[in-house]
Amino acid sequence: MASIVFGPGNMHALSVRLRILSGSWTFQYGPFICGVQRRWKKPVDSARTRLESRTRDHRLDKLMVQLRNLKLALVVRELISQQRNEYASLQLLSKWRHEVGLNIEIGAFLKKYPHIFQIYVHPVKRNHCCKITQKMTDLIAEEEAVIRENETNIVQRLKKLLMLSTNGTLNMHALWLVRRELGLPDDYRSSMLPKYPHDLYLESPDTLSLVSWDDELAVAKIEEWRKKEYTEKWLAESETKYAFPINFPTGFKIEKGFREKLKNWQRLPYTKPYEKNDLHPIHNVERIEKRIVGILHELLSLTVEKIIPLERLSHFRRVFAMEVNLRELLLKYPGIFYISTKGSAQTVILRESYSKGCLVEPNPVYNVRRKILDLILSGCRNVSEPETAALFAEEYDQASFHELQQNMCQVDTANTVLELETDSDSYRTKCITEKLPYQHFCASQEKRD
Repeated sequence: MASIVFGPGNMHALSVRLRILSGSWTFQYGPFICGVQRRWKKPVDSARTRLESRTRDHRLDKLMVQLRNLKLALVVRELISQQRNEYASLQLLSKWRHEVGLNIEIGAFLKKYPHIFQIYVHPVKRNHCCKITQKMTDLIAEEEAVIRENETNIVQRLKKLLMLSTNGTLNMHALWLVRRELGLPDDYRSSMLPKYPHDLYLESPDTLSLVSWDDELAVAKIEEWRKKEYTEKWLAESETKYAFPINFPTGFKIEKGFREKLKNWQRLPYTKPYEKNDLHPIHNVERIEKRIVGILHELLSLTVEKIIPLERLSHFRRVFAMEVNLRELLLKYPGIFYISTKGSAQTVILRESYSKGCLVEPNPVYNVRRKILDLILSGCRNVSEPETAALFAEEYDQASFHELQQNMCQVDTANTVLELETDSDSYRTKCITEKLPYQHFCASQEKRD
């Protein structure tokens, strides 16, 4: 009888046979097998995949992270300023942590920015509270003052937005969502719109209408750039008449034939943003896309920081006749626009307006906001230690200080009464133990009084 030798090779072959017989072994590839085959699938080319595989601009992404921290700090500041004494306990702020959007503890977030938030121990309640620093309060007041001073420029921006629309109207809700991007005050509906009845008209509670067309304002920002390029750089009119400034991010891969396509697209004529094409409708897809690119470029140019969230940009699709997938269109032109996914949102940035993370042509409102952003960037640097508890007590609100002073007076009065009662009781006990006359006790009590 032949003997079976169970060597390493035989044991491996036996295990493979057992797996195939039991059905637990499946081949990944093969034409005729009982298992499930893995077939090759065509890669999906969509806006989401192109957004993930795009060339990233690290400076703009870093800027968006900084602006997100600033936005969170401003939301917390708004919550604290709404309190009666303009301070709030950390216990109360921790209840609003998820509503604000913080993913860390409120105390750790406040300690990261001591130039904005001041944490102290309340002199009466003896709990940790937070108030806004005087430096931050002054910058907020300065921003509001600058917005009031530049009210005429803001009205011109609103008129240009209304002139961009197809029927000269804008939805008030969409306008409210981008009020900070346009530099509008929060009470613009009651404080600013009634001052300019010859320019703006509130047709209904939710619709803002244009009263009169202004030809001087119907000049796009891109047209000013083209005029500058044509006169200063002596370029050909065919190259600058319909061109856009192109600025690719570092590391952008230029494929074969891309330059020729871009050159042809730059020379492609299109209807300008403030021109109406109702009489001569365009059926060419490329010309329609170029017109929408011009509208988006002008819309971003009208903002204070040349930045607008993609979600809020979609509210203007119908009123500006941009009936396309905006994210796909923006990703198609990476030299003009950049979509940043940092800061828990997708934000559209006009690439030509930024250099090294700063605005090329700053405006007064942006300068004040940059000062506030510098408080975020400073972190814990240049922060002096608290000197004494008495110095903090002087900075507290007057109500808490008077309350503390009243409680201290009550405590001192109570201690004095207790001391008198204790002294009289001890003296009475001494008189009894030493058998002194009662008159001596009364005389000494009158002398004490």
